[in-house]
Amino acid sequence: MPGAHMQISPHQGILFQTLVRATQARRCLEVGVFTGYSSLSVALAMPADGRLTACDISAEYTAVARRYWREAGVEHMIDLRLGPALGTLDGLLAQGEGASYDFAFLDADKPAYPDYWDRIVELTRPGGLIAVDNVLRAGRVADESIDDEEVRIMRAFNSKVASDPRVFATILAMRDGITLAYKL
Repeated sequence: MPGAHMQISPHQGILFQTLVRATQARRCLEVGVFTGYSSLSVALAMPADGRLTACDISAEYTAVARRYWREAGVEHMIDLRLGPALGTLDGLLAQGEGASYDFAFLDADKPAYPDYWDRIVELTRPGGLIAVDNVLRAGRVADESIDDEEVRIMRAFNSKVASDPRVFATILAMRDGITLAYKL
């Protein structure tokens, strides 16, 4: 499938399942579904009454996700919102859902990460966790000799997260880098 490299790894899926189970997360949020492996991992770890709000713009890729969610018996737990994620997140905030999500995962268009981040932090409850994928860009972010647009975007994002007083965050050197943030 084109873009298959964009899928999270099995190790990341297990990490997310561990985090969701350890925190007993019931309300989860995902920005960037692709073919649904991350959504599936999270949904499988939630209790039976759990709910995952999943945001994406691609009906084509999320059709694949829906098939796997159905096969795994978790489709009823996932509320897929097709459309620009910033609009969806703003809508959730307008509906009074601030500080109500236990776990959130961000893996979408990188230039919009700062905007997604601000909304996701608002939507996550104190004590909740936020995971963000691709923050090291295959180690290129740490290589000072590299100065392309993609790397500059991620460096600026990582600095934003590191200085955000609303969270305690670290970067895990797993695959392409994952920020893991605890909402204070």
